[in-house]
Amino acid sequence: MPVFASDMISSVAYAPDEILLALSLSGLVALTVSPWIGLAVGIVILVIVACYRLNLQAYPSGGGDYAVARTNLGTRAGLVVAASLLVDFVLTLAVSMTVFAGYIGAMIPEVKPYKVAIAVAGILVVTLAGLRGSASIRRMLAVPTYLFVLAVLTTVAVGTYRVATGDTPVAATSGYAVLPVDEEDTALMGLTAVFIVLRAFSSGSVALAGVQTVATAVPGFRSPRGRNAGITLLITGALSACMLIGLTWLSARIGIKYVAAPTEQLVAEAGRPIAADFEQDPVLGQLAQAVFSGFPFMFYVVAGVAALVLLVAANTSTEGFPGLSSRLARDGFLPRQLATRGDRLTFSNGILLLAGAATVLVIVFGASVPDLIELYLVGVFTAFVLGQLGMIRHWTVRIRRMVSSPVRRRMQLNRVVNGIGLVLTAGVLTVVLVTKFTGGAWIAIAAIAVLYVLMGLIHRHYRRVDSELAPDEDDVSARTLPSNTRAVVVVTDIHKPMLRALAYARTSRPTFLDAITVAVDEEAAEALQDRWDRMDLPVPLTILDSPYRELVRPVMNHVAELRRRSPRDLIIVYLPQYIVGRWWENVLHNQTSLRLKSRLLFVPNVVVATVPWRLRSFTRAREQLLRRAGDVDAESFRELH
Repeated sequence: MPVFASDMISSVAYAPDEILLALSLSGLVALTVSPWIGLAVGIVILVIVACYRLNLQAYPSGGGDYAVARTNLGTRAGLVVAASLLVDFVLTLAVSMTVFAGYIGAMIPEVKPYKVAIAVAGILVVTLAGLRGSASIRRMLAVPTYLFVLAVLTTVAVGTYRVATGDTPVAATSGYAVLPVDEEDTALMGLTAVFIVLRAFSSGSVALAGVQTVATAVPGFRSPRGRNAGITLLITGALSACMLIGLTWLSARIGIKYVAAPTEQLVAEAGRPIAADFEQDPVLGQLAQAVFSGFPFMFYVVAGVAALVLLVAANTSTEGFPGLSSRLARDGFLPRQLATRGDRLTFSNGILLLAGAATVLVIVFGASVPDLIELYLVGVFTAFVLGQLGMIRHWTVRIRRMVSSPVRRRMQLNRVVNGIGLVLTAGVLTVVLVTKFTGGAWIAIAAIAVLYVLMGLIHRHYRRVDSELAPDEDDVSARTLPSNTRAVVVVTDIHKPMLRALAYARTSRPTFLDAITVAVDEEAAEALQDRWDRMDLPVPLTILDSPYRELVRPVMNHVAELRRRSPRDLIIVYLPQYIVGRWWENVLHNQTSLRLKSRLLFVPNVVVATVPWRLRSFTRAREQLLRRAGDVDAESFRELH
C-alpha cells in the first residue's frame, strides 16, 4: 500500500481544498454543503474500488485500463486510455510537487514566493530516487505514508472530540466571509448553485486518481498479484474515503475557508477587508493549526508529514508512467527506447521523459494547484469510463459462453457492479467536461488527442519498417556475395591512427586496396606523397584534387565513382577516430570523420569501418569513463590495454 497506493492516500492532502475552492466561486456557504460533497466523493471512491477489484481479478498481469480496453474494445479504445493515463501520470507528478511546495510554504512562510523552484526541486529528488530503483528506497518511502494516515486520523479524532465537548477549534479563516467573484469572471459557474455544487464534486473526485496507479502496477506485487493488489486497493479506498469525509466535515464545522483570491474574496467581520499580504494555507494545514492550537508543534508534524507523503505519491508516477510506456513501446506504439531498462533495472528513459514533462507543466502554470487540477481529471475519468465499459464487455462475452451456474450468476453480479461504476464515472466525466472545459480541461483533451495521433503514427511506422525488412521465403541475399571488395583508407596525415587503419584494411584482405588523401594544400599534398614513398608503405596513395579546399566532397565523389564503375562491389571505407577522455576534446577532433561517416551512410553498398585510437587523456580517465558508460563492465576491461 505505501509504495503503490500512496498517490490515492496523498490526494486527501488537497482534495478538500479543491472542494472548498469550487464552492467559494459563488460565495456558497461551505459549512452546509462541503460535508455532503465529501460524503458523495467518499461513496464514489468505494464504488470505484469495488469495480477495480474486479478488474484486477480478471487481468492480474497489469496494464490497468489500457489492457482492459484494448482487449475488449479494440486498439483504438486502448490508445485513448493509454494517452489518458500518460497525461494522468505526468499531472500526478506535477500536482503532487506543487502541493508539496504549498506545504513547505505553510511551514516556512518566507519561501512561499519560491514555490516553482521548490516544486522543480521536488521533481528532481523524485527523479533521482526513481532512477536509483532500490528496494531499500521503497521501504523507506513507506514510512511517510503510514505517518500521514496516522496524522490525518489523529487530527480528525482530536478535532471531533473538541467539537463534541463544546471546545470548537478556531482556524485562521473561521471568522471570514466569502464573497462571490464577478459574474463576468465566473461565466457559466455563476448561473446556478447546482452547477457550483457539481463542479465542487468533480474537483473533489481528484481523490480517485490513485486507483490507476495500483491497477497499472500489479506486476510489482507478490503472488497472487491480482488478489494482493485488490486487498491493497480496498484498504486504500477505505482509508481515503474515511479521511476525506472526516476532513470535509471537520473543516465545515470549524468554518475553514479556501478561495482562489484571498484578498478579493475574503472579508473580516463587519465587511472589513483582510490584510493585503494574507496568504492562506492548505485546508489540512489550517485544520492542524486550529485543532492543535495549544500545541503548535503538531502543526509542523502534520504539514511535514503531508509534504513527505506527496513526495512518496510523486514516486508512484515513476513506477506507473515508465511501466505503461514500456508496455506501449513493446506493443509498438511508443519509441522502443522506452522499453529498455537501465543498469539499475529501471526504465530510466521513461522516468526522464516523465520528469521533463512535469517540470514544463509546473513552470508554465506557475505551480498553481487549481490550474493543474483543471487538467488532471479529464485523463483520469476518460480511462475510468473506457475501463468500465471494457469490463462490461468482458463479463458479457463470458456469460454468453456459460450455462446457468453459480459462476455465471457471480459474473452477472460483477457486470452489474461494473455497470454502476460506468454510470458514476461517465457522470463525473460529463460534469468535468461541462464545468471545467473552458477553465483548462481543453488542454488535457488536446494533449490526449495529440498523444493518440502520435502513437498511431509511431505504430504505423514500425509496421511499415517491419514489413519492409521482412525477408521473403526465397530471399537469396544472405547467400549472394559481392563480386569484389574494395577497401579505401582515408588519409589526412601519416600518423599512428592512420597506420593502424591501413593495417586493419590489409588484414581484411580486400580484392582492391587504396589509400586516398585530399589535396587541400598542394604543397602539403606533395610533402605527404614524398613521405609516403620514403616509408615504402605497401599501398598506393591517390591524391584527390579539391579546387574549393573541401575535404568531404572529393571523398564522396571518389566513392561514388567507384560505385558507378563496379555497382556489384562492396566498398569498405576505413576512418581513423580518436577516443578522447575529456568532453571538450570532441570539439577539437573527429569532426571531419563524423561528417564523412554521416554522408557515406547514404551510399548503397558502402560500409564505414571506424578504427579507434585512444589518446592519453582517455587512458588516464579510463575507469571513470567506463563507469560512466553504464553498459560495460569495468572489471572486464581493467586488464586490457
